[in-house]
Amino acid sequence: MRIRATVAAVSGALALSALAVPAAQAATDSGAPYTLNASFSNVSIASAIKVGTTNEVTVSYSYTLTHGADVNIAASDFYTDAFLYHGTYSDTAPELYGDNPATCTATSSTTATCKGSVNIYPANSPSDGGLMNAWAGSWSVAAEAVAFNGQNQQSPDMSKVGYKDQSGLGTTLVQRNSKLTTTVSATSVYKGKTFTVSGKLTRADWEKHTYNPVGGQSVKLQFRKAGTSTYTTIKTVTTDSYGNLKTTATANYSGYWRYSYAGISTTPGVSATGVYVGVK
Repeated sequence: MRIRATVAAVSGALALSALAVPAAQAATDSGAPYTLNASFSNVSIASAIKVGTTNEVTVSYSYTLTHGADVNIAASDFYTDAFLYHGTYSDTAPELYGDNPATCTATSSTTATCKGSVNIYPANSPSDGGLMNAWAGSWSVAAEAVAFNGQNQQSPDMSKVGYKDQSGLGTTLVQRNSKLTTTVSATSVYKGKTFTVSGKLTRADWEKHTYNPVGGQSVKLQFRKAGTSTYTTIKTVTTDSYGNLKTTATANYSGYWRYSYAGISTTPGVSATGVYVGVK
């Protein structure tokens, strides 16, 4: 995986892109990079990203890069990308990157549309692209660009390298994926009689790589009459400490029953598959 490397500069620690060079190959300091004449705007990214316990998740982004006439974005040693960070923007903030830099298409002599993706690996350790449960929720978007200007990327004269990063360009939710089930005590019930509807709400544990129960959550019990396409909420049920749901319902019409969870910032909404109950 290619990530930013932290390169010591004369003025202090400066986060410098190493999109072209693995972090292990980051060069020793030979001066402070100058501020590249570039800025970033019009960031577009998914409003929410659901991440499970094992499968890689890729989320696309795009942004507008505005740069000075002296910046050659077509150079082979020019790199730019967008990335996510959690909390306050700093060198120590949790960050998520793409495996490759963005691809930019010039729209004028000083602007370009750049597109790329962030790759998330929940099966990895947090230090290698994985996630901690406490990081679920709001993440912010930043972007960066580096121009090596012909310098040896493994041992550059840093004073001849241009770099610019910009935070606070947007937000997204990185959420612990959720699962929800519905079961019924009987699939054939006499009209007007009651039956039991059970279920379970779980969500991804990024640290243990399994799904754990979610307690204390309000979940809707919904019904869809056979031959129709719309579910109607019958009542709201709260999950117990084990994520379990259990309530009774009255069979007046044949149709499908399900639980539906609206979600919270850390956990996405999810609806269970409807279970058919016929009325005799």
